[in-house]
Amino acid sequence: MTPATFEYDHPDRDVAAFKRSVATKLMYAVGKDPFAASQDDWLHATALAVRDLLVERWMATTRASYAQDVKRVYYLSMEFLIGRTFTNALLAVDLYDTVKAALADFDIDVAALGEREPDAALGNGGLGRLAACFLDSMATLGVPGMGYGIRYEYGMFRQRIIDGQQVETPDYWLTRGNPWEFQRPEVKYRVRFGGHVEGRQAYGAAKWVGTHDVLAMAYDTIIPGYGTQATNTLRLWSARATEEIDLSAFNRGNYFEAVESKNHSENVSRVLYPDDSTLSGKELRLHQEYFFCSASVQDLVRRYLRTHEGFGQLHEKVSIHLNDTHPVLAVPELMRVLVDEYDVNWDEAWAQTQKVFSYTNHTLMHEALETWPVEMLGRVLPRHLQIIFDINARFLGEVAAQVGPDTDLMRRLSLVDESGERRVRMAYLAVLASHSVNGVSALHSELMTQSIFADFARLFPERFNNKTNGVTPRRWLGQANPPLAALLDKRIGRGWRRDLAQLEALKPMADQPTFVRAFRHAKRENKLRLANWIEQHMGLVVDTDAMFDVQVKRIHEYKRQLLNVLHVITRYHRILDDPHGHHVPRVVVFAGKAASAYVTAKQVIRLINDVAAVINADERVGKLLKVVFLPNYSVSLAEIIMPAADLSEQISTAGTEASGTGNMKFALNGALTIGTLDGANVEMKDAVGDDNIFIFGNTTPQVAEIRAKGYQPRSFYEGDAELRRVLDAIQSGAFSPGEPGRYQSLFDTLVNWGDHYLLLADYAAYVAKQAEVDALYRDPEAWTRKAILNVAGMGVFSSDRTIAEYAHEIWRTRPVMLGKAG
Repeated sequence: MTPATFEYDHPDRDVAAFKRSVATKLMYAVGKDPFAASQDDWLHATALAVRDLLVERWMATTRASYAQDVKRVYYLSMEFLIGRTFTNALLAVDLYDTVKAALADFDIDVAALGEREPDAALGNGGLGRLAACFLDSMATLGVPGMGYGIRYEYGMFRQRIIDGQQVETPDYWLTRGNPWEFQRPEVKYRVRFGGHVEGRQAYGAAKWVGTHDVLAMAYDTIIPGYGTQATNTLRLWSARATEEIDLSAFNRGNYFEAVESKNHSENVSRVLYPDDSTLSGKELRLHQEYFFCSASVQDLVRRYLRTHEGFGQLHEKVSIHLNDTHPVLAVPELMRVLVDEYDVNWDEAWAQTQKVFSYTNHTLMHEALETWPVEMLGRVLPRHLQIIFDINARFLGEVAAQVGPDTDLMRRLSLVDESGERRVRMAYLAVLASHSVNGVSALHSELMTQSIFADFARLFPERFNNKTNGVTPRRWLGQANPPLAALLDKRIGRGWRRDLAQLEALKPMADQPTFVRAFRHAKRENKLRLANWIEQHMGLVVDTDAMFDVQVKRIHEYKRQLLNVLHVITRYHRILDDPHGHHVPRVVVFAGKAASAYVTAKQVIRLINDVAAVINADERVGKLLKVVFLPNYSVSLAEIIMPAADLSEQISTAGTEASGTGNMKFALNGALTIGTLDGANVEMKDAVGDDNIFIFGNTTPQVAEIRAKGYQPRSFYEGDAELRRVLDAIQSGAFSPGEPGRYQSLFDTLVNWGDHYLLLADYAAYVAKQAEVDALYRDPEAWTRKAILNVAGMGVFSSDRTIAEYAHEIWRTRPVMLGKAG
């Protein structure tokens, strides 16, 4: 069963009605006369008019979910990188043409209006964008549920590039307000920190007293499903002080003291991922994570109790999904609420908890698995530390009874790492508390049970499964790529937006000259759009006949942007050595943010910009090679970049990337992938065919073998003259003449300090594979044929397929059923 689709009235009547609605909103909600209104005023008024059309469906969905008493899914995530809402909402409810016609009568361009909307600064990278795609698919499939997160006032940061370096500035995305959200001042929960615990008994209730508190206030955003009445909700929490200001202090003239407490309380929801290189930064992040977990758990328990008595049915009506380890504090929080506030027996509470929670792991790297110092956790959340200790003691006792005394196994399984500073292992708590633990690609899920969770997988093999990631075709093809979307609509119909498997119908068209030409024309339109953006914003002119070679993602050593740079310098040297050779012109595009405290990643950004400055200014190179780093990478910028890409760089060290979704978005938009057998690249290779993807480098077993034998990167440096020349140029200051030693540390990282991510071991294979890329690009017909086959093979990578698997196999929920809109 699926949620009902809706039908529209006659479009002419829709246009007239919508014009009246916009004019009314402009005057009475925005408070502007049409003759004095700015473009931002028109955007705000139009957004409010569109929102009104969604509200009835939103309320109908909520009423139906209560009436049908369906099981609700609560998706907890620190990030929801939803991007712009305006155009996405219009396309979701098929109103784009209606709104375009209505606004045209006011002499307003709907496309230009959409460009003025700021990206919602609610995430950073793939984790947050995956969560956004999942919300879209949940609504489209009618899966009843909510996303829970934090309403960051300034996001992570706005990235500026000054003198080649990343500079972080606040992202004032809420300056002009957010017309898509509903403030809920009546929905507030008290979130407590610090204090101490009284009257505690092991596995029993206790009183948590003497706390300092923050209020969590809800803001709701409607998430519309595509082509359906069904909608869901993204509920974000904003921190508020329990008292506004200390008026007595203010009246005494102590103005700073009067507002200090309020500001300190509200810092919790100001910035995504505060700099955790300091103790205070780490502690603020812990406050953030508990803040949204506590508010969310209190909220969903309240909602459950609205229609149920007692907690015997909790697992039948509630599913809480943990998107990575950031929300894992929801586990001891649910236990605290049940045991301390509702007097539920410990064993019953723990049984319900294990049936309610499910957990998605997103990393195989031990250093990326979140842990908290016992000292800090005990000081900030003393009751929760006690609950975790109780859970751990009971668990280890059960394991000892099952397998006998095995001190080493107990040490490995313990929720508390006792080596060095005692730390709580949040991923282990998530695995122990969840009835389902999934990875996000076939390779990742397999490695997860062999490495970081091997002991748990032997104890609880039935808990572990795979759910390969996906992306929403509405945003990442329908919205991001109008030229290709229009071509697909013409040739195979519009159904691919809800059933991406229909793209398979493109396979025979890869050999049809007319379709190949039309496909190439669409790609050229997209390349021209990106080229215009680069010229307008960067002042750099790039050749649209050149190959657009793109790597856009979070800047991290394991993603190996630095390996890409080594290849760029290699090409530069080859052009200088043979200026009249048969070189394929390339525009190499980078974008992505480095965490503010991640020194090496920020050095890579600076190197990219220094290399770009030298190459782009070298007249000997001309159009053969251009390098550009696009600042402040975002969803809306990705929607311009990805459709324009010819080549997608997915070159992480094998065994480090859990899945990736950028790889899917690029291929869906007709880019060919050069990549390692890592993450979802493995499944993409199977889907598009071995001949239609460029795979290189050491595999995961080979990486492990190299490390086990004692990897010596200097041997690669000394044994490959071309590689040595590249690294020597970086070390000597060829790209930083004003500061020759600027990149000594990067050189040492690769040559002298172990090259942890095996860039030098994969360099030769990477450069050789890039030569194969060049050879294919010289044959436009063959290149386009393979690009079409990539699009045709992307059907399995829809987030609709992923969410359907979650709903059926993990959450065990059914769609909410709705009647047709009248």
